[in-house]
Amino acid sequence: MAVAPRSRSSRAAAEYGEASIRILKGLEPVRQRPGMYTRTDSPLHVVQEVIDNAADEMLMGFGRRIDVTLHADGAVTVQDDGRGIPTGLHPEENAPVLEIVFTRLHAGGKFDKRTGGAYSFSGGLHGVGVSVTNALARRLEVTVWRDGRAHSMSFAGGEVGEELKTRAPAASEPKTGTRVTVWPDPKYFDTSVVPLDELERLLRSKAVLLPGTTVTLTVEKTGRRESWRYEGGLQQYLLAALGAEPLVPLFEAEGYAQGDDEAFAEGEGARWVLAWTEEGTLLRESYVNLIPTPAGGTHEAGLREGMFNAVRAFIEAHNLLPKGVKLLSEDAFARASFVLTAKVLDPQFQGQIKERLNSRDALRLVAGQVKPQLEIWLNEHPEHGRAIADLVIRQAQARARAAQKVEKKKGSAVAVLPGKLTDCESTDLGRNELFLVEGDSAGGSAKMGRDKEFQAILPLRGKVLNTWEVERDRLFANAEVHDIAVAIGVDPHGPADEPDLSGLRYGRICVLADADVDGAHIQVLLLTLFFRHFPKLVERGHIYVARPPLFRVDVPAAGKRPMRRLYCLDEDELDTTLAKLADEGVREGSWSISRFKGLGEMSAEQLWETTLSPDTRRLLPVALGELAAAETVSTMTMLMGRGEAAARRAWIEEHGNEVEADI
Repeated sequence: MAVAPRSRSSRAAAEYGEASIRILKGLEPVRQRPGMYTRTDSPLHVVQEVIDNAADEMLMGFGRRIDVTLHADGAVTVQDDGRGIPTGLHPEENAPVLEIVFTRLHAGGKFDKRTGGAYSFSGGLHGVGVSVTNALARRLEVTVWRDGRAHSMSFAGGEVGEELKTRAPAASEPKTGTRVTVWPDPKYFDTSVVPLDELERLLRSKAVLLPGTTVTLTVEKTGRRESWRYEGGLQQYLLAALGAEPLVPLFEAEGYAQGDDEAFAEGEGARWVLAWTEEGTLLRESYVNLIPTPAGGTHEAGLREGMFNAVRAFIEAHNLLPKGVKLLSEDAFARASFVLTAKVLDPQFQGQIKERLNSRDALRLVAGQVKPQLEIWLNEHPEHGRAIADLVIRQAQARARAAQKVEKKKGSAVAVLPGKLTDCESTDLGRNELFLVEGDSAGGSAKMGRDKEFQAILPLRGKVLNTWEVERDRLFANAEVHDIAVAIGVDPHGPADEPDLSGLRYGRICVLADADVDGAHIQVLLLTLFFRHFPKLVERGHIYVARPPLFRVDVPAAGKRPMRRLYCLDEDELDTTLAKLADEGVREGSWSISRFKGLGEMSAEQLWETTLSPDTRRLLPVALGELAAAETVSTMTMLMGRGEAAARRAWIEEHGNEVEADI
């Protein structure tokens, strides 16, 4: 079919030249792409940024009050009695610090982690918090009481509306503190209404995590006023929230690194409370430097690991485990409720809204504090330990019975598994994972680093066959494709087929290739195989891509900071990491950067920590996306078809400017 050439006008419209490059200044990036910086379903998160700043003052021991008011006109006011934002001129920018805080991205007092810094521990580390609040507001007013004066300033649409003014404070005004009133701009949000129930939970959690702090909420429309103050802290909060009577008394403890700790900075650690119930709904809440982490993360993984190891040690010490029963972490955690608040010097969050903690060291930090203290408590109260052990063992037995029922549904015929497959011990489809690993050397590291309980390894030699145009009945002529099909237990099929998936042996099939260009090529070939010949596995969410790091940055110990080893996925993440180290005051050039030539260069421990461990890895699910099936097939044909060289060349010429070359 002939294709008409594009008109001169359309080519001109698509012209790509110097004038096409646009530089976004100030807060414009936030207004252009608000979803990159905050949640846009409601203004709650931009209000939370202001509340978090007030809470950070309480966390550092300055102030005892946070007052929030929902005004009738939709505005929200947050006032605290902390130190107050500095208002003088910035020594480098020659502008009021108050103005810089609200109008500049990546400006704040929380980058400096030195001993004696303004904030050793805080949640707002990206430096885009209240500046995002201001960017997405019709109007914002701030008043600071500091140094015996009252300082006021206002903003409109993110820009300065009224310059900084200073006056003598009224007798009724506080001596120190900050008051921020924000009118969120409705055009950036699905709804301009702040969800009251979520705001209440947020404020209540601040009171829980800051014992002795009074947090109030006033709603002007209804005249409602609530106040929270928890002298009893976490235990009081969890007891009130539990849906059933706890099996044993709650276990509350805390642990923090000391000054002589070689692995963690002084003050890093956690406080937690655990409860076990036989029925009812569970409460599981976690925080990092007072920031809620509803999606969990590595600190929760550390709590789970520490708790499981302590309970298992108690069961083994008292010989309570019945013969043939195998305990897993999920058995110990199945009926546990908890509230966990961690203090991490430099937390790495997933995304700007900080819903999940990604800091790998947090797992060891929390687990190392939880296990010894819980183990001592269980042995000091053996009656409580035995009750918890009985509950955990019953969970393990129920899980084993459920797995046996599933096994009976499977056919009795067993295919001869590939000899190079290193299989896992578990038969639980929900847990089992198969890693398709590039190369024998990487396969060796993966075999040593994996968890043999539920992780299987299948090393692949060389590049996999491009199967886009291979007939289904000829697939098994290729040894690698044959081994993959036999290992996963599902026959090749088409998108309209209804294949028998009862033989599927792994709930997750993970492509694990090097982080370089060759690895990306192998990744594409494997994804082509699954999309073309195993589409139901893609459709049902069984296919994943593991993302190993390309770089390792070794940072020497300095001051309060112990020696660190940081991993970066790619060049962009490396640049971000180096910029952050510079912001922390680490001397440029003191760190060393290593580039992994392949997975085989990683030790088993490094491969586990970065790529295999469910708690610290980055594993991306493969989905078909929003494109129609016909469009996807057409695109894949152009990219992978043997006779599509001309189409590929045209596509490369059109999109060549978007390429980031890995040289």
